[in-house]
Amino acid sequence: MSQTLTMDFPFSTTVEQLWSALTDSKKLAKWVANIHTGEPMDNDFEPVVGRRFQFRTTPNQWWDGVISGEVLVVEEPTKLSYTWTSAMEEHTIVWTLQELGGGKVNLHLEQTGISTSQAVEGARFGWGKWLAELEKLVA
Repeated sequence: MSQTLTMDFPFSTTVEQLWSALTDSKKLAKWVANIHTGEPMDNDFEPVVGRRFQFRTTPNQWWDGVISGEVLVVEEPTKLSYTWTSAMEEHTIVWTLQELGGGKVNLHLEQTGISTSQAVEGARFGWGKWLAELEKLVA
Protein backbone atom coordinates (compact mmCIF):
# COMPACT_ATOMS: atom_id res chain seq x y z
CA MET A 1 0.00 0.00 0.00
CA SER A 2 1.43 3.37 -0.96
CA GLN A 3 1.99 6.17 1.50
CA THR A 4 1.61 9.93 1.36
CA LEU A 5 3.83 12.72 2.64
CA THR A 6 2.26 16.08 3.45
CA MET A 7 4.17 19.13 4.62
CA ASP A 8 3.39 22.83 5.03
CA PHE A 9 5.94 25.59 4.71
CA PRO A 10 5.16 29.22 5.63
CA PHE A 11 7.06 31.84 3.62
CA SER A 12 7.40 35.61 3.97
CA THR A 13 6.92 36.43 0.29
CA THR A 14 4.21 36.85 -2.32
CA VAL A 15 2.33 34.08 -4.09
CA GLU A 16 3.77 35.36 -7.39
CA GLN A 17 7.39 35.17 -6.18
CA LEU A 18 6.88 31.70 -4.75
CA TRP A 19 5.13 30.50 -7.93
CA SER A 20 8.04 31.78 -10.00
CA ALA A 21 10.54 29.91 -7.80
CA LEU A 22 8.52 26.69 -8.29
CA THR A 23 8.13 27.01 -12.06
CA ASP A 24 11.16 28.85 -13.50
CA SER A 25 13.89 26.33 -14.40
CA LYS A 26 16.72 28.76 -13.58
CA LYS A 27 15.25 29.46 -10.14
CA LEU A 28 14.57 25.75 -9.55
CA ALA A 29 18.26 25.05 -10.18
CA LYS A 30 19.10 27.42 -7.30
CA TRP A 31 17.19 25.45 -4.66
CA VAL A 32 16.82 21.88 -5.98
CA ALA A 33 20.29 20.42 -5.40
CA ASN A 34 21.91 17.03 -4.92
CA ILE A 35 21.18 16.27 -1.24
CA HIS A 36 24.59 14.61 -0.75
CA THR A 37 26.87 17.04 -2.61
CA GLY A 38 24.94 20.31 -2.75
CA GLU A 39 25.51 20.38 -6.52
CA PRO A 40 22.66 22.26 -8.29
CA MET A 41 20.48 20.00 -10.42
CA ASP A 42 20.21 21.17 -14.02
CA ASN A 43 16.67 20.87 -15.34
CA ASP A 44 14.45 21.57 -18.30
CA PHE A 45 11.23 22.17 -16.35
CA GLU A 46 8.44 24.24 -17.93
CA PRO A 47 4.99 24.72 -16.34
CA VAL A 48 3.05 23.32 -19.30
CA VAL A 49 0.60 20.42 -18.86
CA GLY A 50 1.97 17.33 -20.61
CA ARG A 51 5.55 18.65 -20.63
CA ARG A 52 8.13 15.99 -19.72
CA PHE A 53 11.19 17.16 -17.81
CA GLN A 54 14.31 15.98 -16.00
CA PHE A 55 16.46 17.14 -13.11
CA ARG A 56 20.05 15.90 -13.52
CA THR A 57 23.07 15.64 -11.24
CA THR A 58 26.20 13.53 -10.92
CA PRO A 59 25.27 9.85 -10.46
CA ASN A 60 26.61 7.72 -7.61
CA GLN A 61 26.69 3.98 -6.87
CA TRP A 62 23.07 3.99 -5.62
CA TRP A 63 21.38 6.38 -8.06
CA ASP A 64 21.68 7.40 -11.70
CA GLY A 65 21.36 11.11 -10.83
CA VAL A 66 18.13 11.63 -12.80
CA ILE A 67 14.65 12.62 -11.64
CA SER A 68 12.08 12.51 -14.45
CA GLY A 69 8.56 13.83 -14.49
CA GLU A 70 5.58 15.06 -16.42
CA VAL A 71 3.54 18.16 -15.61
CA LEU A 72 -0.05 17.20 -14.72
CA VAL A 73 -1.73 20.40 -13.47
CA VAL A 74 -0.91 24.10 -13.80
CA GLU A 75 -3.30 26.54 -12.11
CA GLU A 76 -1.17 29.67 -11.92
CA PRO A 77 -0.41 30.89 -9.26
CA THR A 78 -2.00 28.49 -6.77
CA LYS A 79 -1.56 24.85 -7.84
CA LEU A 80 1.12 22.81 -9.58
CA SER A 81 1.30 19.03 -9.93
CA TYR A 82 3.68 16.65 -11.67
CA THR A 83 4.97 13.11 -11.57
CA TRP A 84 8.34 12.59 -9.88
CA THR A 85 10.17 9.43 -10.95
CA SER A 86 13.48 8.42 -9.38
CA ALA A 87 15.09 5.13 -8.39
CA MET A 88 12.30 3.18 -10.12
CA GLU A 89 9.52 4.79 -8.04
CA GLU A 90 6.93 7.15 -9.49
CA HIS A 91 5.27 9.61 -7.14
CA THR A 92 2.88 12.48 -7.71
CA ILE A 93 3.77 15.90 -6.32
CA VAL A 94 1.09 18.53 -5.69
CA TRP A 95 2.05 22.05 -4.59
CA THR A 96 -0.72 24.34 -3.33
CA LEU A 97 0.01 28.00 -2.58
CA GLN A 98 -2.27 29.93 -0.22
CA GLU A 99 -2.07 33.64 0.60
CA LEU A 100 -2.24 34.01 4.40
CA GLY A 101 -2.17 37.81 4.56
CA GLY A 102 0.42 40.03 6.17
CA GLY A 103 3.04 39.13 3.56
CA LYS A 104 2.82 35.40 4.33
CA VAL A 105 2.17 32.49 1.97
CA ASN A 106 1.65 28.84 2.88
CA LEU A 107 3.19 26.28 0.53
CA HIS A 108 1.51 22.89 0.95
CA LEU A 109 3.25 19.79 -0.41
CA GLU A 110 1.53 16.46 -0.99
CA GLN A 111 3.64 13.60 -2.36
CA THR A 112 1.70 10.39 -3.07
CA GLY A 113 2.68 6.89 -4.18
CA ILE A 114 5.60 6.43 -1.78
CA SER A 115 6.36 2.74 -1.19
CA THR A 116 7.72 2.57 2.39
CA SER A 117 7.87 4.49 5.67
CA GLN A 118 11.63 4.78 5.19
CA ALA A 119 11.06 6.41 1.79
CA VAL A 120 8.56 8.84 3.36
CA GLU A 121 11.17 9.91 5.92
CA GLY A 122 13.81 10.23 3.19
CA ALA A 123 11.46 12.45 1.19
CA ARG A 124 10.66 14.53 4.29
CA PHE A 125 14.39 15.07 4.88
CA GLY A 126 15.06 15.97 1.24
CA TRP A 127 12.17 18.41 0.90
CA GLY A 128 13.12 20.00 4.23
CA LYS A 129 16.62 20.72 2.93
CA TRP A 130 15.36 21.97 -0.43
CA LEU A 131 12.66 24.18 1.06
CA ALA A 132 15.20 25.81 3.38
CA GLU A 133 17.09 26.80 0.21
CA LEU A 134 13.86 27.97 -1.41
CA GLU A 135 13.19 30.19 1.60
CA LYS A 136 16.56 31.91 1.05
CA LEU A 137 15.74 32.41 -2.62
CA VAL A 138 12.39 34.13 -2.06
CA ALA A 139 13.39 36.16 1.01
